[in-house]
Amino acid sequence: MSPLEILASLSAVALVAVRWLAPATRRPVAIAAGTGFVLSVGVLGVVGLRWQMLPVLAGAVLAAAFAVPPVVRRRPGRPVRRARWWLALPGTALCAGLIGAGPLAAWACPVPVFPEPTGRFAVGTRVMQWTDPNRAEAATAEPDDRRTVVVQLWYPAAKSPAGARRAPYLGRTQQEARTVSDALADYVGLPGFLLDGVPRAHSHAVFNAPPADGGERFPVVLFSPGLGGVRTQNTAWAEELAGHGYAVVALDHPYDSAAVVLADGRTIRTRISATGDDDEDNRRAVETTAVRAADLSFVLTQLGRVDRGEIAGPLTGRLDVDRAAVTGHSLGGGAALQAAGQDARFAAVINLDGYPRDPGARPFHQPALALTQAIGPQTDPRYLPRLTEVLDRGTATSYRLTLPGAAHLTFTDGPLYLPPVPALVGSLGRTESPRVVAAATLAFLDSTLRHERIDLSPALSAYGDLNVHHPDTSP
Repeated sequence: MSPLEILASLSAVALVAVRWLAPATRRPVAIAAGTGFVLSVGVLGVVGLRWQMLPVLAGAVLAAAFAVPPVVRRRPGRPVRRARWWLALPGTALCAGLIGAGPLAAWACPVPVFPEPTGRFAVGTRVMQWTDPNRAEAATAEPDDRRTVVVQLWYPAAKSPAGARRAPYLGRTQQEARTVSDALADYVGLPGFLLDGVPRAHSHAVFNAPPADGGERFPVVLFSPGLGGVRTQNTAWAEELAGHGYAVVALDHPYDSAAVVLADGRTIRTRISATGDDDEDNRRAVETTAVRAADLSFVLTQLGRVDRGEIAGPLTGRLDVDRAAVTGHSLGGGAALQAAGQDARFAAVINLDGYPRDPGARPFHQPALALTQAIGPQTDPRYLPRLTEVLDRGTATSYRLTLPGAAHLTFTDGPLYLPPVPALVGSLGRTESPRVVAAATLAFLDSTLRHERIDLSPALSAYGDLNVHHPDTSP
């Protein structure tokens, strides 16, 4: 909760308590509490009143209606008339319950607070939009419509001046953040107001900050979000990697991501939804995964052009595309596996709890890390056998790490702002979830892209249950 929200809640509690105070203290407490409440709520009304404060407002108004008038209007020398205790007690309990519901709701659905990156670098971010002239946009009937993607980079940056404005979460502007937040809520069938704290958040990165000094070339990590997900859905993970010297590049996939705001202001909403027919949904998932895999390869090509200076920008000469990993969450994880099988330029692949969808079942030659949620009765029984089959087919050592206490959304920013329901975000907690996912990822990337002398088996085993898949050496 913000300081103003805390002040409003405490003032409301004081208004409820007025009825039970000693006569000499009721008047000053009522006036002070009422003044504090009116001022704090007035300012919140200007800057934006969150829905979590509505029960606090209702409880305070109800309490004030009974507590303030007898104190303010009393005549000198005449006793204050108050409701008898056995009548006032239920009203006090009702007001207290309403006021307590506000902080509880704010705790369950907070404005996300992103963990401070632990690396030695500050973090910069920038957004770019690229169109592939060689691919038609399959989601539209326009013959001249070419495939366009929006990408966001998080990269090691020079330290910004104190007070530099941090990048809004979910978008380049607050308006874009609200558009994306509403689209995400609509995609999962939630009222938009439940996520009203999310577009208020700011990350640690600074837009368009200059790259870190020294001329160091940064290994590249491409990321594809889950079905309906957006490029910023793993911001905490991306900032942690960038703080340790990686350039993380996340994609928005138009017509697939919940909402993609283009440079010209147009917003493209997803056209993908469940049909209820498992075969049809699987066919669509296979098609979408193939498009995403092509998007990832296209973006890697564009990053090479950025590094060579063919696309102007401050990252010329700083992106080491020869040390590139392809990663993704959920459907994006399946796309990452498929991209690695199709594109030998990728040096490593990370799948964050994604089902492999490549119907070609081709082997990949890069080392792979698959992070999975805790497997339970609700897990698709085809998931682990299919993932195991794909990892066993690889020609490099691969690892499957199951995180105890993890759920599907543990691998995103979800634990930072969604209600802490274990079935939804796991039981690792808001701070532990991003820490564990990033730490396991960094150990794998440091070993495979930087070739640091790390014994990955014990390093990864520290975070969960590890299965090692050794190369398939059959002809």
